[in-house]
Amino acid sequence: MSEETIESPVPYEDALEVARQIQPALNKLMLIFQRTTEGTSLTTSQVSIMNQLRMRGPSRVSTIAQAELIRMPTASNALYQLERQGFVERHRDEKDRRGVLVALTQLGESELTIVSRQRAAALAEILRWLDPEDIKDADTLVNLISKLADVYRPIMEGK
Repeated sequence: MSEETIESPVPYEDALEVARQIQPALNKLMLIFQRTTEGTSLTTSQVSIMNQLRMRGPSRVSTIAQAELIRMPTASNALYQLERQGFVERHRDEKDRRGVLVALTQLGESELTIVSRQRAAALAEILRWLDPEDIKDADTLVNLISKLADVYRPIMEGK
C-alpha cells in the first residue's frame, strides 16, 4: 500500500505542497543541528531508542522496532551497539521466560541525560538567532512538531 492511499485527515497533494515548501529549510536546519552535535557519542537513532526505553521502561526488541519505525534487524543492531557501550542490558522477561527485555542501564541513563542537555544547548544556539517575537511564537511550533511526531504512523509492511 502506498503512503498516498493511507487514509489521513489531509489530502496527500496538500501535504506534498507544504512539504515542498518546508523541505529546503528543514534539510538545512537538520544539517546545522547534526554538525553542532557531532561531539556526542550517540547517533540520533540511538538517542531515540534510549529515550523510548526511558519513557516506556524495559521493552522487547520487536516493540522498540515498531515504535522506532524500523525493522527488527536494524533495531537489534542498534541495541547491540548500545549494549557494547554499556548503555542498555538484556534480561529475561519474568512474565514470559522465552522473551528478552532490553532496559536502560544507569550508565545509559547518565549518558542520555548528558547528550540530551548537549542537544538542547545546540538547538538553543540555533534558536537564539530568531527575533524575540518569533521566539514567543515557538509554542505553536512546539505543539505542531510534537503532534506530528505522535500522529505519523506509516504502514511498515513491505518496508
